[in-house]
Amino acid sequence: MPPERTEASAAQIALARAAEYAETAIRPRAGEFDRDEALPREIIDGMADLGLLGARVPVEYGGLGMDALQYGELTETIGKACASARTVLTVHQSLVSETLAKLGNEEQKNRYLPALASGRLIGCFALSEPDNGSDAAAMGTRYETKGDRLILNGRKKWISLAGIADVMIVIAAEGKAISALLVETSTPGVEIWPMKGLLGNRAAHTSEIAFKNVEVPVENVLGQIGAGFSFVVNTALFHGRYSIAWAGVAIGQAALEEMTTYARTREQFGRKIGQFQLVQGMIADTVTQVHAARALCIRAGELWMADHERAIMETNIAKYFSSKAALQAASDAVQVFGGNGCWDQYPPERLFRDARILQIIEGTSQLQQVMIANYGMRKYNRLSRGRQAGGRD
Repeated sequence: MPPERTEASAAQIALARAAEYAETAIRPRAGEFDRDEALPREIIDGMADLGLLGARVPVEYGGLGMDALQYGELTETIGKACASARTVLTVHQSLVSETLAKLGNEEQKNRYLPALASGRLIGCFALSEPDNGSDAAAMGTRYETKGDRLILNGRKKWISLAGIADVMIVIAAEGKAISALLVETSTPGVEIWPMKGLLGNRAAHTSEIAFKNVEVPVENVLGQIGAGFSFVVNTALFHGRYSIAWAGVAIGQAALEEMTTYARTREQFGRKIGQFQLVQGMIADTVTQVHAARALCIRAGELWMADHERAIMETNIAKYFSSKAALQAASDAVQVFGGNGCWDQYPPERLFRDARILQIIEGTSQLQQVMIANYGMRKYNRLSRGRQAGGRD
């Protein structure tokens, strides 16, 4: 007897609709968004109407409750169409909504998660500053406790979605205590201005923020006072790196589709360029790299879903590898397109710029190398006691 047919889940339906929306509404206009340096609100609203802004938000708070692998597929689908549209998922969903769902108290989750899931509110994560990025512990943004209020002062920079955000998770310090604060952008003393002329992700509404004596209710502390770095930042960056790992797969896949399509139509010396072995070599390498990057992301997602202790390191590895694979794929796409690959009327030059960003955001490639190397020194040292045989456990 044939297997019983089961109804598709809301998450599966959303994935199918997202694929159609990405191909019909987002991908054809990605170059336009890049040139205008702004993702139109109707595109974000379209994603919200499909439930995508609440992809990983629990169902009880109005989200789709996607698992890690479904969310990875969604990230690749949207990211293949437009890196800036994918940024909405990474920032609004991974850095803000998932972190709030995991670490927020019930009052905070009930107040913000349904509105974030529906798109009524847009969130951003304010960590990087003008004078520090990777050294997040060297926090220049400060707050002072005054009764039931925290008085916030300082600046943040390179904050994606800040230009359109309604609520922010702001990382700030009082003395040596680093805390995470939920701050609404309409609060008096919050000033935001856009950053133009960026290398990539130009349409992601990246902005600089100033806080001038901003009053934040003490109940808006996310987690515990002083736990902003050890819990909130580390949790958010884990979520963000997983999304960025899939973003590398997305750009690599987009570059692969562009180069193969072009190679089958472009003629030189009386032949389609896809018939030349050196072009085939670039295509073969890209296919292999994209498949490998996707496999690493799937492995990280499976470990995350199993709540395995190695999920964090496997995510670091996936992010490091996929960001490098994406840049190589985009570079090869430029090469296959030749002169056209250097012109903004064709996708490869935008893909190349967007791919370069992935090696910086959510932890630079060099930081990933340090963490991966330290892990490797511990795990693969033959002299260490109690080491199990084989490379996987």
